[in-house]
Amino acid sequence: MATDNVLGEFLKARRGRVPPSRVDLPGTGRRRVPGLRREELARLAGISEPYLTRLEQGVDRHPSPQVLQALAQALELDADATAHLWTLAAPDPVPSTETEVTRDVHQLLDTWVDTPAYVRNRRFDVLAANKRARALARMYEPGHNLARDVFLASEARQLFPDWPEIAAQTAAALRAESDPRDPRTALLLAELNADEDFRRLWERHDVQPSRDELKRFTHPVVGELSLRRQALTVGGAEHQVIIIYQAAPGSPSEAALARLA
Repeated sequence: MATDNVLGEFLKARRGRVPPSRVDLPGTGRRRVPGLRREELARLAGISEPYLTRLEQGVDRHPSPQVLQALAQALELDADATAHLWTLAAPDPVPSTETEVTRDVHQLLDTWVDTPAYVRNRRFDVLAANKRARALARMYEPGHNLARDVFLASEARQLFPDWPEIAAQTAAALRAESDPRDPRTALLLAELNADEDFRRLWERHDVQPSRDELKRFTHPVVGELSLRRQALTVGGAEHQVIIIYQAAPGSPSEAALARLA
């Protein structure tokens, strides 16, 4: 759920996901939460419990690098979640500078006549797309927001046969790549918060940037497609990413993509 205490909410959520047995802490006694107690995390991180309380309550929002590293280790955060922790503890939110897609990138998209390709920013706004991407799904048209469409557009649940996995990946990637303190991102999160599925996934505080993967589609005209998703960073552009979907040569998905023309 959207909050202005993003660091504290992240620490509390991830503290609740570390079983005491995994960090050599006794699991005896009645526990109100399945994870670490506040005093246990403080001890593991080598900080005082009152200081951890101030961090979780949002009284202190900018711990030192040493404290951040100790907390990341005690919470068993991977590299992506640790990077997110540092983002949340920064004095100022990462600015969402809006950079236009260059003419060269537009021309590059158009050269991929047989391959769906589009450009998005860190907030998952679609900035540009070629004809094949727009034919693959309406959500890839410029002006759309991918997270908004995944959770709030009913057609997304028909488009993706693996919608629960797609939804979880989208929430985790949005958390990894955006800064919830940024005003425009906060507005998007407030809108998404109207969806129960989004709220449930967002409150898990999973952090995982978009990965190259196989994604399945159910297109209303050409049927089933299995496409390999790849992401390319646009050099010289602030947080712009080109997403490409490729079909295996000679596969039924390649024939289905051809019919999209």
